[in-house]
Amino acid sequence: MTHILAIDQGTTSTRAILFDGAMNAVASAQEEFTQHFPQSGWVEHDAGDLWATTAATCRAAIEKSGGAQIAAIGITNQRETTLVWDRKTGKPIHNAIVWQDRRTSAMCQKLKAEGFEETVTDRTGLLLDPYFSGTKLAWLLENVEGARARAEAGELVFGTVDTWLVWNLTGGAVHVTDATNAARTMLYDIRKGRWSKTICDRLGIPMSMLPEVRDCAADFGETRPDLFGRPIPILGIAGDQQAATVGQACFEPGMLKSTYGTGCFALINTGTTPVRSSNRLLTTIAYQLDGQPTYALEGSIFIAGAVVQWLRDGLRIIRNAREAQPLAEQADPAQDLVLVPAFTGLGAPYWNADCRGAVFGLTRGSGPEEFARAALESVGYQTRDLLAAMQADMAAGGGAEGASAKATLRVDGGMSASEFAMQFLADIIGARVDRPKVLETTALGAAWLAGQRAGVYPAQAEFAETWALDKSFAPAMDEATRATKYAAWQRAVDATMRF
Repeated sequence: MTHILAIDQGTTSTRAILFDGAMNAVASAQEEFTQHFPQSGWVEHDAGDLWATTAATCRAAIEKSGGAQIAAIGITNQRETTLVWDRKTGKPIHNAIVWQDRRTSAMCQKLKAEGFEETVTDRTGLLLDPYFSGTKLAWLLENVEGARARAEAGELVFGTVDTWLVWNLTGGAVHVTDATNAARTMLYDIRKGRWSKTICDRLGIPMSMLPEVRDCAADFGETRPDLFGRPIPILGIAGDQQAATVGQACFEPGMLKSTYGTGCFALINTGTTPVRSSNRLLTTIAYQLDGQPTYALEGSIFIAGAVVQWLRDGLRIIRNAREAQPLAEQADPAQDLVLVPAFTGLGAPYWNADCRGAVFGLTRGSGPEEFARAALESVGYQTRDLLAAMQADMAAGGGAEGASAKATLRVDGGMSASEFAMQFLADIIGARVDRPKVLETTALGAAWLAGQRAGVYPAQAEFAETWALDKSFAPAMDEATRATKYAAWQRAVDATMRF
Protein backbone atom coordinates (compact mmCIF):
# COMPACT_ATOMS: atom_id res chain seq x y z
CA MET A 1 0.00 0.00 0.00
CA THR A 2 1.96 2.97 -1.31
CA HIS A 3 -0.79 5.42 -2.24
CA ILE A 4 -1.98 8.34 -0.12
CA LEU A 5 -5.40 9.96 -0.50
CA ALA A 6 -5.39 13.73 0.11
CA ILE A 7 -8.68 15.46 0.85
CA ASP A 8 -8.57 19.18 0.03
CA GLN A 9 -11.80 20.73 1.28
CA GLY A 10 -11.82 24.34 0.07
CA THR A 11 -14.10 27.35 0.19
CA THR A 12 -15.77 26.84 -3.18
CA SER A 13 -15.04 23.21 -3.99
CA THR A 14 -13.83 19.90 -2.59
CA ARG A 15 -11.09 17.84 -4.20
CA ALA A 16 -9.63 14.43 -3.61
CA ILE A 17 -6.18 13.70 -5.04
CA LEU A 18 -4.49 10.32 -5.00
CA PHE A 19 -0.69 10.38 -4.77
CA ASP A 20 1.51 7.39 -5.55
CA GLY A 21 4.60 6.26 -3.65
CA ALA A 22 6.76 8.82 -5.47
CA MET A 23 4.35 11.63 -4.47
CA ASN A 24 2.99 12.02 -8.00
CA ALA A 25 -0.70 12.85 -8.39
CA VAL A 26 -2.23 9.93 -10.29
CA ALA A 27 -5.98 10.52 -9.96
CA SER A 28 -8.25 13.30 -8.78
CA ALA A 29 -11.83 14.46 -8.61
CA GLN A 30 -13.38 17.82 -7.79
CA GLU A 31 -16.87 19.13 -7.05
CA GLU A 32 -18.06 22.69 -6.49
CA PHE A 33 -20.82 23.41 -4.00
CA THR A 34 -23.26 26.25 -3.35
CA GLN A 35 -22.25 29.43 -1.54
CA HIS A 36 -24.96 30.97 0.62
CA PHE A 37 -25.15 34.72 1.30
CA PRO A 38 -28.10 35.30 3.67
CA GLN A 39 -27.21 38.96 4.26
CA SER A 40 -24.57 41.43 3.16
CA GLY A 41 -21.25 40.30 4.63
CA TRP A 42 -22.63 36.90 5.68
CA VAL A 43 -21.27 33.74 4.06
CA GLU A 44 -22.45 30.21 4.83
CA HIS A 45 -22.06 26.63 3.63
CA ASP A 46 -24.42 23.72 4.03
CA ALA A 47 -22.42 21.34 6.24
CA GLY A 48 -23.99 18.43 4.39
CA ASP A 49 -22.50 19.72 1.14
CA LEU A 50 -19.01 19.72 2.67
CA TRP A 51 -19.35 16.09 3.69
CA ALA A 52 -21.20 14.87 0.58
CA THR A 53 -18.66 16.37 -1.82
CA THR A 54 -15.82 14.92 0.25
CA ALA A 55 -17.22 11.40 0.16
CA ALA A 56 -18.10 11.65 -3.55
CA THR A 57 -14.72 13.01 -4.68
CA CYS A 58 -12.82 10.42 -2.63
CA ARG A 59 -14.79 7.59 -4.21
CA ALA A 60 -14.36 9.10 -7.68
CA ALA A 61 -10.58 9.48 -7.31
CA ILE A 62 -10.24 5.91 -6.05
CA GLU A 63 -12.33 4.65 -8.96
CA LYS A 64 -10.24 6.61 -11.48
CA SER A 65 -7.09 5.06 -10.08
CA GLY A 66 -8.36 1.58 -10.78
CA GLY A 67 -8.72 0.75 -7.11
CA ALA A 68 -5.30 1.77 -5.79
CA GLN A 69 -4.44 0.44 -2.35
CA ILE A 70 -4.40 3.39 0.03
CA ALA A 71 -2.05 3.44 3.01
CA ALA A 72 -3.48 6.55 4.66
CA ILE A 73 -5.57 9.69 4.27
CA GLY A 74 -4.38 13.26 4.76
CA ILE A 75 -6.81 16.16 5.17
CA THR A 76 -6.38 19.85 4.45
CA ASN A 77 -9.22 22.31 4.76
CA GLN A 78 -10.54 25.85 4.62
CA ARG A 79 -9.73 27.24 8.03
CA GLU A 80 -11.79 29.17 10.61
CA THR A 81 -15.10 28.02 9.10
CA THR A 82 -17.26 27.09 12.09
CA LEU A 83 -19.65 24.20 12.61
CA VAL A 84 -21.68 22.99 15.59
CA TRP A 85 -23.50 19.67 15.63
CA ASP A 86 -25.30 17.24 17.93
CA ARG A 87 -22.90 14.89 19.70
CA LYS A 88 -25.24 11.89 19.32
CA THR A 89 -26.92 12.39 15.95
CA GLY A 90 -24.20 14.32 14.10
CA LYS A 91 -26.84 16.75 12.85
CA PRO A 92 -25.63 20.37 12.49
CA ILE A 93 -27.64 23.01 14.32
CA HIS A 94 -27.03 25.65 11.61
CA ASN A 95 -25.21 26.17 8.34
CA ALA A 96 -21.43 26.41 8.63
CA ILE A 97 -20.33 30.02 9.11
CA VAL A 98 -17.52 30.59 6.60
CA TRP A 99 -14.20 32.28 7.38
CA GLN A 100 -15.17 35.18 5.09
CA ASP A 101 -18.28 35.94 7.16
CA ARG A 102 -18.33 39.32 8.95
CA ARG A 103 -21.49 39.03 11.07
CA THR A 104 -19.59 39.27 14.35
CA SER A 105 -17.98 42.64 13.59
CA ALA A 106 -19.98 44.42 16.30
CA MET A 107 -19.11 41.73 18.83
CA CYS A 108 -15.41 42.11 18.02
CA GLN A 109 -15.60 45.89 18.28
CA LYS A 110 -17.26 45.62 21.69
CA LEU A 111 -14.58 43.24 22.97
CA LYS A 112 -11.87 45.55 21.63
CA ALA A 113 -13.46 48.53 23.37
CA GLU A 114 -13.41 46.53 26.60
CA GLY A 115 -9.66 45.98 26.17
CA PHE A 116 -9.85 42.25 25.47
CA GLU A 117 -7.77 42.19 22.26
CA GLU A 118 -4.46 42.20 24.16
CA THR A 119 -5.48 38.98 25.94
CA VAL A 120 -6.49 37.38 22.64
CA THR A 121 -3.27 38.36 20.89
CA ASP A 122 -1.06 37.33 23.81
CA ARG A 123 -2.51 33.83 23.96
CA THR A 124 -3.53 33.05 20.40
CA GLY A 125 -1.28 35.28 18.27
CA LEU A 126 -4.41 36.52 16.48
CA LEU A 127 -6.36 39.76 16.40
CA LEU A 128 -9.94 40.28 17.47
CA ASP A 129 -11.61 39.90 14.09
CA PRO A 130 -14.75 38.20 12.72
CA TYR A 131 -12.44 36.12 10.50
CA PHE A 132 -11.70 33.64 13.29
CA SER A 133 -13.88 30.89 14.70
CA GLY A 134 -14.28 32.04 18.30
CA THR A 135 -16.85 34.79 17.82
CA LYS A 136 -18.63 32.76 15.13
CA LEU A 137 -19.13 29.98 17.69
CA ALA A 138 -20.30 32.51 20.29
CA TRP A 139 -22.81 33.88 17.75
CA LEU A 140 -24.24 30.41 17.12
CA LEU A 141 -24.71 29.78 20.84
CA GLU A 142 -26.47 33.12 21.21
CA ASN A 143 -28.63 33.04 18.09
CA VAL A 144 -29.68 29.44 17.46
CA GLU A 145 -32.66 28.61 19.65
CA GLY A 146 -31.75 26.30 22.51
CA ALA A 147 -28.10 26.06 21.47
CA ARG A 148 -26.59 27.45 24.67
CA ALA A 149 -28.57 25.17 26.96
CA ARG A 150 -27.74 22.15 24.81
CA ALA A 151 -24.06 23.09 24.71
CA GLU A 152 -23.90 23.52 28.48
CA ALA A 153 -25.59 20.13 28.86
CA GLY A 154 -22.81 18.55 26.78
CA GLU A 155 -25.06 17.74 23.83
CA LEU A 156 -23.27 19.87 21.20
CA VAL A 157 -19.76 19.81 19.79
CA PHE A 158 -17.77 22.37 17.83
CA GLY A 159 -15.36 21.86 15.01
CA THR A 160 -13.63 23.46 12.09
CA VAL A 161 -14.02 21.67 8.76
CA ASP A 162 -11.28 19.11 9.45
CA THR A 163 -13.05 18.08 12.66
CA TRP A 164 -16.38 17.80 10.85
CA LEU A 165 -14.86 15.60 8.13
CA VAL A 166 -13.06 13.30 10.59
CA TRP A 167 -16.27 12.97 12.59
CA ASN A 168 -18.13 11.82 9.49
CA LEU A 169 -15.29 9.68 8.10
CA THR A 170 -15.06 7.79 11.40
CA GLY A 171 -18.80 7.53 11.92
CA GLY A 172 -18.75 9.91 14.88
CA ALA A 173 -16.06 7.93 16.71
CA VAL A 174 -13.42 10.67 16.81
CA HIS A 175 -13.69 14.36 17.77
CA VAL A 176 -10.27 15.85 17.03
CA THR A 177 -8.40 18.63 15.29
CA ASP A 178 -4.74 19.42 14.68
CA ALA A 179 -2.63 22.22 16.12
CA THR A 180 -2.74 24.37 12.96
CA ASN A 181 -6.53 24.45 12.80
CA ALA A 182 -6.82 24.93 16.56
CA ALA A 183 -4.48 27.91 16.25
CA ARG A 184 -6.98 29.64 13.94
CA THR A 185 -9.99 29.44 16.24
CA MET A 186 -8.99 32.37 18.51
CA LEU A 187 -9.56 29.94 21.39
CA TYR A 188 -6.19 28.13 21.50
CA ASP A 189 -3.10 29.17 23.45
CA ILE A 190 -0.35 28.60 20.89
CA ARG A 191 2.45 28.84 23.46
CA LYS A 192 0.99 26.51 26.08
CA GLY A 193 -0.56 24.17 23.50
CA ARG A 194 -4.04 24.03 25.01
CA TRP A 195 -7.46 25.63 24.81
CA SER A 196 -7.67 28.95 26.66
CA LYS A 197 -10.20 28.84 29.48
CA THR A 198 -9.89 32.63 29.84
CA ILE A 199 -11.05 33.27 26.28
CA CYS A 200 -13.70 30.54 26.28
CA ASP A 201 -15.19 31.91 29.50
CA ARG A 202 -15.26 35.46 28.12
CA LEU A 203 -17.05 34.30 24.95
CA GLY A 204 -19.39 31.99 26.86
CA ILE A 205 -18.13 28.83 25.19
CA PRO A 206 -18.30 25.56 27.18
CA MET A 207 -14.93 23.83 26.83
CA SER A 208 -16.68 20.47 26.61
CA MET A 209 -17.57 21.41 23.02
CA LEU A 210 -13.95 21.61 21.88
CA PRO A 211 -12.09 18.80 20.08
CA GLU A 212 -8.87 17.14 21.21
CA VAL A 213 -5.80 18.74 19.61
CA ARG A 214 -3.11 16.55 18.05
CA ASP A 215 0.05 16.94 15.94
CA CYS A 216 -0.29 17.45 12.19
CA ALA A 217 1.00 13.89 11.64
CA ALA A 218 -0.88 11.73 14.12
CA ASP A 219 -3.50 9.02 14.49
CA PHE A 220 -6.87 10.62 13.76
CA GLY A 221 -8.83 7.37 13.62
CA GLU A 222 -9.97 5.11 10.78
CA THR A 223 -12.69 5.56 8.18
CA ARG A 224 -15.90 3.59 8.39
CA PRO A 225 -15.43 0.30 6.50
CA ASP A 226 -18.47 0.94 4.30
CA LEU A 227 -17.12 4.23 2.87
CA PHE A 228 -14.21 2.95 0.79
CA GLY A 229 -14.44 -0.82 1.09
CA ARG A 230 -12.19 -1.13 4.15
CA PRO A 231 -11.03 1.03 7.07
CA ILE A 232 -8.28 3.51 6.08
CA PRO A 233 -6.24 5.32 8.74
CA ILE A 234 -6.36 9.13 8.80
CA LEU A 235 -2.80 10.15 9.62
CA GLY A 236 -2.39 13.79 8.60
CA ILE A 237 -4.27 17.08 9.06
CA ALA A 238 -3.28 20.68 8.47
CA GLY A 239 -5.20 23.83 7.63
CA ASP A 240 -4.88 24.72 3.98
CA GLN A 241 -2.26 27.45 4.30
CA GLN A 242 -0.14 25.43 6.69
CA ALA A 243 -0.42 22.40 4.41
CA ALA A 244 0.82 24.58 1.54
CA THR A 245 3.75 25.72 3.69
CA VAL A 246 4.64 22.06 4.23
CA GLY A 247 4.07 21.24 0.55
CA GLN A 248 6.39 24.09 -0.43
CA ALA A 249 9.02 22.62 1.93
CA CYS A 250 9.33 25.93 3.81
CA PHE A 251 11.02 24.21 6.74
CA GLU A 252 13.80 26.73 7.36
CA PRO A 253 13.27 29.98 9.31
CA GLY A 254 12.86 32.88 6.89
CA MET A 255 11.39 30.78 4.07
CA LEU A 256 8.29 32.40 2.62
CA LYS A 257 5.33 31.17 0.59
CA SER A 258 2.13 32.69 -0.73
CA THR A 259 -0.89 30.67 -1.79
CA TYR A 260 -3.44 32.10 -4.23
CA GLY A 261 -6.81 30.46 -3.89
CA THR A 262 -10.09 32.16 -3.02
CA GLY A 263 -8.00 34.37 -0.76
CA CYS A 264 -4.26 34.86 -0.59
CA PHE A 265 -2.22 33.79 2.38
CA ALA A 266 1.46 34.47 2.89
CA LEU A 267 3.39 32.67 5.63
CA ILE A 268 6.98 33.08 6.77
CA ASN A 269 8.60 30.40 8.92
CA THR A 270 9.91 31.93 12.17
CA GLY A 271 11.22 28.72 13.72
CA THR A 272 10.42 27.40 17.19
CA THR A 273 9.88 30.89 18.61
CA PRO A 274 6.55 32.68 18.16
CA VAL A 275 7.10 36.23 16.87
CA ARG A 276 4.82 39.02 18.06
CA SER A 277 4.05 41.22 15.08
CA SER A 278 4.25 45.00 15.32
CA ASN A 279 2.53 45.32 11.94
CA ARG A 280 -0.81 43.62 12.53
CA LEU A 281 0.20 40.27 11.11
CA LEU A 282 -0.83 37.04 12.77
CA THR A 283 1.40 34.80 14.84
CA THR A 284 0.38 31.23 14.18
CA ILE A 285 1.53 27.62 14.06
CA ALA A 286 3.03 26.60 10.71
CA TYR A 287 3.05 22.90 11.61
CA GLN A 288 3.52 20.71 14.66
CA LEU A 289 5.46 17.43 14.55
CA ASP A 290 6.46 15.19 17.46
CA GLY A 291 4.91 17.64 19.90
CA GLN A 292 7.07 20.57 18.73
CA PRO A 293 5.30 23.51 17.08
CA THR A 294 7.05 25.51 14.38
CA TYR A 295 5.68 29.03 14.25
CA ALA A 296 4.99 31.47 11.43
CA LEU A 297 3.91 35.01 10.75
CA GLU A 298 0.93 35.10 8.44
CA GLY A 299 -0.77 37.75 6.39
CA SER A 300 -4.26 37.04 5.11
CA ILE A 301 -5.90 38.58 2.05
CA PHE A 302 -9.61 37.82 1.85
CA ILE A 303 -10.02 38.29 -1.91
CA ALA A 304 -7.51 36.88 -4.42
CA GLY A 305 -8.89 34.26 -6.81
CA ALA A 306 -12.34 35.39 -5.70
CA VAL A 307 -11.77 38.63 -7.61
CA VAL A 308 -11.66 36.58 -10.82
CA GLN A 309 -14.90 34.88 -9.79
CA TRP A 310 -16.35 38.39 -9.40
CA LEU A 311 -15.32 39.23 -12.97
CA ARG A 312 -17.15 36.07 -14.04
CA ASP A 313 -20.22 36.00 -11.80
CA GLY A 314 -20.62 39.65 -10.79
CA LEU A 315 -19.58 41.72 -13.78
CA ARG A 316 -20.03 38.81 -16.22
CA ILE A 317 -17.20 40.04 -18.43
CA ILE A 318 -15.58 36.60 -18.63
CA ARG A 319 -17.08 33.15 -18.92
CA ASN A 320 -14.32 31.28 -17.08
CA ALA A 321 -11.20 32.12 -15.10
CA ARG A 322 -8.88 31.36 -18.03
CA GLU A 323 -10.23 34.37 -19.92
CA ALA A 324 -9.03 36.87 -17.29
CA GLN A 325 -5.38 36.94 -18.39
CA PRO A 326 -5.86 37.47 -22.16
CA LEU A 327 -8.45 40.14 -21.39
CA ALA A 328 -6.05 41.91 -19.00
CA GLU A 329 -3.29 41.83 -21.59
CA GLN A 330 -5.50 43.88 -23.93
CA ALA A 331 -5.96 46.72 -21.42
CA ASP A 332 -5.02 50.25 -22.41
CA PRO A 333 -1.60 50.93 -20.80
CA ALA A 334 -2.50 54.64 -20.51
CA GLN A 335 -5.30 53.84 -18.07
CA ASP A 336 -4.36 53.13 -14.46
CA LEU A 337 -7.42 51.64 -12.81
CA VAL A 338 -6.90 50.59 -9.21
CA LEU A 339 -9.33 48.07 -7.75
CA VAL A 340 -9.47 47.60 -3.97
CA PRO A 341 -11.38 44.29 -3.66
CA ALA A 342 -12.65 44.83 -0.12
CA PHE A 343 -15.85 42.89 -0.85
CA THR A 344 -15.84 41.44 2.69
CA GLY A 345 -13.55 44.01 4.29
CA LEU A 346 -9.77 44.18 4.24
CA GLY A 347 -7.49 41.66 5.91
CA ALA A 348 -3.85 42.12 6.90
CA PRO A 349 -2.28 44.47 7.58
CA TYR A 350 -5.37 46.74 7.70
CA TRP A 351 -7.99 44.54 9.43
CA ASN A 352 -10.95 46.70 8.52
CA ALA A 353 -14.06 44.53 8.61
CA ASP A 354 -16.49 47.25 7.59
CA CYS A 355 -15.04 48.86 4.44
CA ARG A 356 -16.18 47.62 1.04
CA GLY A 357 -14.63 47.47 -2.43
CA ALA A 358 -13.91 50.45 -4.66
CA VAL A 359 -12.45 51.28 -8.08
CA PHE A 360 -10.35 54.37 -8.75
CA GLY A 361 -9.22 56.02 -12.00
CA LEU A 362 -12.31 55.31 -14.13
CA THR A 363 -12.64 57.08 -17.48
CA ARG A 364 -15.15 56.89 -20.32
CA GLY A 365 -12.71 54.51 -21.97
CA SER A 366 -12.57 52.07 -19.06
CA GLY A 367 -13.93 48.69 -20.07
CA PRO A 368 -13.70 44.95 -19.39
CA GLU A 369 -10.00 44.84 -20.29
CA GLU A 370 -9.06 47.49 -17.72
CA PHE A 371 -11.21 45.86 -15.05
CA ALA A 372 -9.55 42.49 -15.68
CA ARG A 373 -6.07 44.00 -15.40
CA ALA A 374 -6.97 45.91 -12.23
CA ALA A 375 -8.40 42.72 -10.71
CA LEU A 376 -5.23 40.71 -11.32
CA GLU A 377 -2.98 43.56 -10.20
CA SER A 378 -4.93 43.94 -6.94
CA VAL A 379 -3.55 40.60 -5.80
CA GLY A 380 0.03 41.77 -6.34
CA TYR A 381 -0.54 45.00 -4.45
CA GLN A 382 -2.08 43.19 -1.49
CA THR A 383 0.79 40.73 -1.41
CA ARG A 384 3.29 43.58 -1.27
CA ASP A 385 1.42 44.96 1.74
CA LEU A 386 1.92 41.63 3.50
CA LEU A 387 5.57 41.19 2.57
CA ALA A 388 6.47 44.70 3.69
CA ALA A 389 4.92 43.98 7.09
CA MET A 390 6.72 40.63 7.35
CA GLN A 391 10.07 42.11 6.45
CA ALA A 392 9.63 44.82 9.08
CA ASP A 393 8.78 42.27 11.77
CA MET A 394 11.70 40.00 10.87
CA ALA A 395 14.09 42.95 10.68
CA ALA A 396 13.03 43.87 14.22
CA GLY A 397 14.77 40.72 15.39
CA GLY A 398 11.94 38.24 15.63
CA GLY A 399 12.13 34.54 14.95
CA ALA A 400 15.08 32.18 14.99
CA GLU A 401 18.51 33.70 15.50
CA GLY A 402 19.86 35.16 12.27
CA ALA A 403 16.64 34.52 10.33
CA SER A 404 15.33 37.13 7.93
CA ALA A 405 12.84 37.15 5.11
CA LYS A 406 14.34 35.38 2.10
CA ALA A 407 14.66 37.22 -1.20
CA THR A 408 12.47 34.70 -3.02
CA LEU A 409 8.74 34.14 -2.72
CA ARG A 410 7.43 30.62 -3.42
CA VAL A 411 3.91 30.69 -4.85
CA ASP A 412 1.19 28.11 -5.39
CA GLY A 413 -2.56 27.77 -5.77
CA GLY A 414 -4.77 28.10 -8.83
CA MET A 415 -4.07 31.76 -9.52
CA SER A 416 -0.30 31.17 -9.58
CA ALA A 417 -0.83 29.57 -13.01
CA SER A 418 -1.49 33.07 -14.41
CA GLU A 419 1.70 34.30 -16.07
CA PHE A 420 0.36 37.88 -16.04
CA ALA A 421 -0.48 37.86 -12.33
CA MET A 422 2.83 36.28 -11.30
CA GLN A 423 4.94 38.63 -13.44
CA PHE A 424 3.14 41.64 -12.01
CA LEU A 425 3.67 40.20 -8.53
CA ALA A 426 7.43 39.95 -9.13
CA ASP A 427 7.43 43.48 -10.57
CA ILE A 428 5.54 45.13 -7.73
CA ILE A 429 7.40 43.39 -4.88
CA GLY A 430 10.77 43.77 -6.60
CA ALA A 431 11.79 40.18 -5.88
CA ARG A 432 11.94 36.81 -7.57
CA VAL A 433 8.80 34.68 -7.59
CA ASP A 434 9.29 30.93 -7.88
CA ARG A 435 6.47 28.65 -9.01
CA PRO A 436 6.96 24.92 -8.36
CA LYS A 437 6.21 22.11 -10.77
CA VAL A 438 3.58 20.83 -8.35
CA LEU A 439 1.03 23.63 -8.01
CA GLU A 440 -1.21 21.56 -5.75
CA THR A 441 1.13 22.04 -2.82
CA THR A 442 -1.74 22.21 -0.33
CA ALA A 443 -2.84 18.67 -1.15
CA LEU A 444 0.78 17.54 -1.41
CA GLY A 445 1.48 18.88 2.09
CA ALA A 446 -1.46 16.94 3.52
CA ALA A 447 -0.37 13.83 1.63
CA TRP A 448 3.20 14.09 2.90
CA LEU A 449 2.06 14.49 6.52
CA ALA A 450 0.00 11.30 6.27
CA GLY A 451 2.51 9.47 4.10
CA GLN A 452 5.53 10.00 6.31
CA ARG A 453 3.47 8.96 9.34
CA ALA A 454 2.51 5.80 7.45
CA GLY A 455 6.14 5.11 6.54
CA VAL A 456 5.46 5.55 2.82
CA TYR A 457 7.10 8.94 2.26
CA PRO A 458 10.56 10.24 3.22
CA ALA A 459 11.47 12.32 6.26
CA GLN A 460 11.44 16.09 6.22
CA ALA A 461 14.94 16.80 4.86
CA GLU A 462 14.64 14.32 1.99
CA PHE A 463 11.17 15.58 1.17
CA ALA A 464 12.50 19.16 0.96
CA GLU A 465 15.01 18.03 -1.68
CA THR A 466 12.17 16.90 -3.96
CA TRP A 467 10.89 20.49 -4.42
CA ALA A 468 11.28 21.34 -8.12
CA LEU A 469 11.02 24.67 -9.94
CA ASP A 470 8.58 25.13 -12.83
CA LYS A 471 9.22 28.81 -13.58
CA SER A 472 10.93 31.76 -11.97
CA PHE A 473 9.60 35.31 -12.52
CA ALA A 474 12.19 38.06 -12.18
CA PRO A 475 11.15 41.69 -11.61
CA ALA A 476 11.26 43.71 -14.85
CA MET A 477 9.61 46.95 -13.70
CA ASP A 478 11.85 49.95 -13.00
CA GLU A 479 11.91 51.29 -9.46
CA ALA A 480 10.28 54.61 -10.32
CA THR A 481 7.26 52.92 -11.94
CA ARG A 482 7.03 50.47 -9.07
CA ALA A 483 7.00 53.29 -6.52
CA THR A 484 4.40 55.30 -8.48
CA LYS A 485 2.03 52.38 -8.88
CA TYR A 486 2.31 51.27 -5.27
CA ALA A 487 1.73 54.83 -4.01
CA ALA A 488 -1.48 54.92 -6.07
CA TRP A 489 -2.55 51.66 -4.45
CA GLN A 490 -1.87 53.03 -0.97
CA ARG A 491 -3.95 56.15 -1.70
CA ALA A 492 -6.77 53.96 -3.00
CA VAL A 493 -6.77 51.80 0.14
CA ASP A 494 -6.75 54.87 2.36
CA ALA A 495 -9.71 56.37 0.49
CA THR A 496 -11.59 53.08 0.63
CA MET A 497 -11.25 52.82 4.38
CA ARG A 498 -12.31 56.43 4.84
CA PHE A 499 -15.49 56.05 2.77
